[in-house]
Amino acid sequence: MTAIDDALTALRDEQPGATLPGGPLRWGVADAALRFVGIGGPLGARWQQALTELSGCVRVVGGTGAAGTGAAGTGDAILVEGGAYPGAWVESTASISVEVLARFAPDVARATHLRVASHARDDGLLPYKVTDAGPAFTQIQMVTPLARTVWNTFLLGGGTDLDYLRTMYDALAAHDAWLARHRDTRGTGGVEAFCTFDTGHDASPRFWGVPDRCFTGEAARFDPAHPTLPFVAPDLTANVAAQRRYLGRMAAVLGEHGATWDDRAAASTSALLAQCLADDGRYYDRDARGELRRVVSDVILRVYEAEHGDDVEFAAALERDLLNTRRFLSVAGLTSLAMDDPRFSGDASRNSWGGPVNLLSAIRAAHAFEVHGRVAEHALVATATLTALATADRFPQCLDPFSGEAGYTEAYSPALLFFLDQLERSCGILPRPDGTLWFSGLTPTRLEHGAAADAVAASRRVGTSRFAIAGDDERVVVERDGQRLLEFPRGWRVEADATGTPVAVVGLAAAPVAGELATASGTTPLTLNPNDRVDLATGVRATPGFTAPVF
Repeated sequence: MTAIDDALTALRDEQPGATLPGGPLRWGVADAALRFVGIGGPLGARWQQALTELSGCVRVVGGTGAAGTGAAGTGDAILVEGGAYPGAWVESTASISVEVLARFAPDVARATHLRVASHARDDGLLPYKVTDAGPAFTQIQMVTPLARTVWNTFLLGGGTDLDYLRTMYDALAAHDAWLARHRDTRGTGGVEAFCTFDTGHDASPRFWGVPDRCFTGEAARFDPAHPTLPFVAPDLTANVAAQRRYLGRMAAVLGEHGATWDDRAAASTSALLAQCLADDGRYYDRDARGELRRVVSDVILRVYEAEHGDDVEFAAALERDLLNTRRFLSVAGLTSLAMDDPRFSGDASRNSWGGPVNLLSAIRAAHAFEVHGRVAEHALVATATLTALATADRFPQCLDPFSGEAGYTEAYSPALLFFLDQLERSCGILPRPDGTLWFSGLTPTRLEHGAAADAVAASRRVGTSRFAIAGDDERVVVERDGQRLLEFPRGWRVEADATGTPVAVVGLAAAPVAGELATASGTTPLTLNPNDRVDLATGVRATPGFTAPVF
């Protein structure tokens, strides 16, 4: 028996969701036949712990929706932030977190979106959070484009729930109109920040000297006595550009004119470039005096998460900032402020975006890298964060960037979902919104600090088929309904259609990997550099290149 055989045997003995309390998360995990085991090391136990703690973050919040809305989803269990945050925040819980959750608890993901929409104000403003006390509107607090997560949730659910899509489209369109009326006071076409919490950048030097909340607690107002407010914000502007692109996709499905949204998205992008792009290639806030506030923070990553920029620009950002160990690449992942900024503080004991590694930023990061085909760099960065969580005593919001030790709060759902998500991206089976599957083979056998496994295995149901994947330090095998489907070397990712038929192979490791893709029809020898992608039908090879850490 090999370690892979042991992992597959242990996987078959697992009952999906059996250890979870009754409720929608357990039902979703069981329906998806979601399982994970590790042979050696802490990963298997931590995976079970993450799911168990996540079940505590799925609950009914409050009793009713907004008066008179009659909105769907009211009263259903939704995802909450967890830890010190007893509610659903649009910047995180109701956007990036439910986008991950939709892969195995789609009912909870949709209910969370619909609950936010049900609380829209009459003027179109969406709440920035929903708690047991009701919706809150003192700031806009937007980061991950909500429209993107709605669109991907719709597609992951089969692309048939038009009632859900219509409800969310109408709410998002009204919110966009509110932003256009109230958050472009200078007529630049950009989106303005009125306070610190508009971007969720608590304790960041980006907003030193700026009020935490909007003036008089109203999101349409900023303090008129403040000398530098409002700021044309690059992350908010990029967010709206992305939201408009996705609203265009929704409009087309709903029989409306998507081209109008595309034009508006282009206008937002033009404003971002005109107002926020500096001569050093970075994006900064432009204040009311017309000056750029040159704070180098995770705003960089936020702009690219919104699908802005081309591959050349993103490659430059990787080398200059994101993979630079003097700036953002720490031993625990990407920091929230450049480490060479004299204002940097690695104190992870509080809610801070002034330096620590934030798990909310970590879960957002994958999309930015993947849009540009830089999956190997993302794997390198995310592995550091995965290692820290694998050996931590809790799932916190923040990690110490120098030691990787767990910091502020616990049972934090973005951290729980990052852990589950990264295991799927590195060594699991990940269903994509376009209907394809990723079988990833960067088996976590080389993690540091006692986090490594000898072998791991994971499974999930896709349609009527049950897929399993298992890997050790040399090879990876994939099964469909108990029969061997694929075999390939550690360090590759195989992209497949919904039936599991391979369509492409990608270099996921940070160094070249040579080997063979074995299927029932034969073997295909390949050598893949990091990020190389070979189309198996045509033989065409895409070569995005690779950026190694900069010292």
